[in-house]
Amino acid sequence: MTSFANRLHREILKKQTPALVGLDPRWDQLPREIQERASQQGGSDAAIHARAFEEFCLRVIDVVSGLVPAVKPQSAFFEACGPDGSRVLANVIQHARNAGLIVICDAKRGDIGTTAEAYAAAYLAGEDPQAAPYAADALTINPYMGVDTLQPFVSRADAVGAGLYVLVRTSNPGARDFQDRQTDDETLYTAVARQVENLSLQLARGETYGSVGAVTGATYPEELAVLRKVMPHTPLLIPGYGSQGGTSQDVAAAFDGRGLGGLVNNSRGILFGFRKGPLAEEFGEARWEAAVQAATVKMIDDLAANTPAGKLRQSSK
Repeated sequence: MTSFANRLHREILKKQTPALVGLDPRWDQLPREIQERASQQGGSDAAIHARAFEEFCLRVIDVVSGLVPAVKPQSAFFEACGPDGSRVLANVIQHARNAGLIVICDAKRGDIGTTAEAYAAAYLAGEDPQAAPYAADALTINPYMGVDTLQPFVSRADAVGAGLYVLVRTSNPGARDFQDRQTDDETLYTAVARQVENLSLQLARGETYGSVGAVTGATYPEELAVLRKVMPHTPLLIPGYGSQGGTSQDVAAAFDGRGLGGLVNNSRGILFGFRKGPLAEEFGEARWEAAVQAATVKMIDDLAANTPAGKLRQSSK
């Protein structure tokens, strides 16, 4: 069985970029043609929205699958549509897997004992896309309840070749409320990071990176640099680039000298770039898929120019 970390880095090397496209569908931002087509089929608002989310996300996947190694569907947007949305989430994940993409389901699950085992069984398919209902390669999880609540996820990930991304230093402004709390002369997020590094080492088995990763926001670049030193064997998932204010320079410290070790997420800036700014002027809503492609390429070039991810292009020559 190939580990998640090795599968991920294989795809990053193949696509020559650590760019990650977040799938965060929002009804009021969707192209009108998709809204209208979904509405014509009738049903409740939830059913209509779910139908529209499915078409939109499948078409985004088709645009970006040749450009990036991975996508990250945010489960909340789909779950807000009820049972129809949950079905669509599963379909979107399968479509992305079929397109050769690594799929990180952003669900931030976390609980004790058998409940954690059930969450892990629901989302973590790992190497075999048929091994779980939601069939993700990796899942985001919440460590707030303690290390013992992470272990069922780690065990499942190890068994099926899946990955995990533990919330360590999140990108939201309120992250400081709890994560910066000091105990024993270190912050809470540093204490979590040390535990995550230990878990990742357990799954690394002599490789540079294990399959237990950490979520570390681009909006806190100084902390990101420190956390990379605390977690040298941990793959990083980096939200906050683009619409939240994070830049390519802010994420540079996440990568090793080969350009590996991190994935940088961009959701709104890619999905809805056709709504405003230069992409709206160039493409408009009528050519929204071309705008998605252009935004993705722009991000890829930005990361290559301003981070060690540029080495990925050199290594392919």
